[in-house]
Amino acid sequence: MCIIPFGDYLIKLLKYDIAIVGGGPAGLSAAYSASKHGANVILFEKDPSFGHNVRTSGVTWIEEIEKFDITKEYYNPIKNFSFISPTNEIMISGSFNSACVLDVRRTYQYLASRAASEGSTLLVKSQVIDVQKNPQKHSSILKVNSPGGPLDVEATLVIDASGFTSFVSRRLGYVESWKRYGIGAEYECYCDSVDSQTLCLMVGQIYSEAGYAWVFPLSKNRLRIGVGIGKPNSIVDPLTKLNQIMKSRLPPLDKLGKIQPLEFHYGMIPNEGLRSNNVFDGLIMVGDTVGQANPLVLEGIRYAIEFGRLAGKVGAESLQHNSSRDSLRPYEVANKNLLERKIKSALKVQSRWLGLSDSEWDKEIEIIKELSIDEFLDFIKSDFTYIKMAKLALNHPKLMVKQLFNLVLSK
Repeated sequence: MCIIPFGDYLIKLLKYDIAIVGGGPAGLSAAYSASKHGANVILFEKDPSFGHNVRTSGVTWIEEIEKFDITKEYYNPIKNFSFISPTNEIMISGSFNSACVLDVRRTYQYLASRAASEGSTLLVKSQVIDVQKNPQKHSSILKVNSPGGPLDVEATLVIDASGFTSFVSRRLGYVESWKRYGIGAEYECYCDSVDSQTLCLMVGQIYSEAGYAWVFPLSKNRLRIGVGIGKPNSIVDPLTKLNQIMKSRLPPLDKLGKIQPLEFHYGMIPNEGLRSNNVFDGLIMVGDTVGQANPLVLEGIRYAIEFGRLAGKVGAESLQHNSSRDSLRPYEVANKNLLERKIKSALKVQSRWLGLSDSEWDKEIEIIKELSIDEFLDFIKSDFTYIKMAKLALNHPKLMVKQLFNLVLSK
């Protein structure tokens, strides 16, 4: 470390192998993995603590999340799935718990602790305000406002995990702001009566003009009630819609007894698919920065952790090659091979769903009702392998069901 003068301040110049911008699940997982693979890592989180501002409803899948050592103490298990449209309601029930609703704040704190245990330097309330490339030194300089004063940080590799804003990648001119995205507004509430094993999605104009509403349980007396709206499909503010639903106590809220909001959550998630390029010389994009999200239910925590870890591993291994684009390309290849087709297929279904009228939604959930629990889970998780979808299209004789699966299979 050296000290350089800057006006009335003395700015610390810190040197690290890898600098990570953003302390969500993608950034924290990248820090953990990169440190574990021998890199000297620093991470910047602009909020006062990890998970301070909850920007996600926290729904994910138990089998996937437990691969990352996130155990049952961090989530509420879900076995049943309820769909409500204006004049229809269905329930798909499983024989075991397949989905879960995360305690988001505790999960992020856990991921931060794991990164710290591997040696990562974590700075909270530290805002990256600028980033500049230094091609001659094969490095980047990040300017940071931290609680200890301004910092300059030099790093061979920057991992942009800044989320929806894609701050670093936009600042360097590699990407533009997302044009299509979802906005979610949510209350976390105390309720008298909660079915803690049943997740509910509500669809139709009364709930969301371009999206859906939800009731996601956290325990027998706590749940999240929210509304997601796709932009630019609708100009409606999701908070306005959420307040209307709460005031009118639309189903299933009419069965919950007393409802008392305890927290408010708000966030945005990209809804365009993966960015065409994921890596550049000295830069990896991960999480919402690059569009690693399931468009059907707009969940991306499992992808953020999985590809955050991959970014950290590939990033650490790339240091011997000055983190050139070629040395980072294994991350981009894996990203495209494992996610691109799933997300593109899910976008086709989402495009269909966003265009449905109320009466069409009533019919659509009858299509969903035809699925077995395993088929439903594959579908809602966007596990659209060709073999699975072809088999589903053959096994379901009803024309509308076949049309839905053929939509996924079409190029």
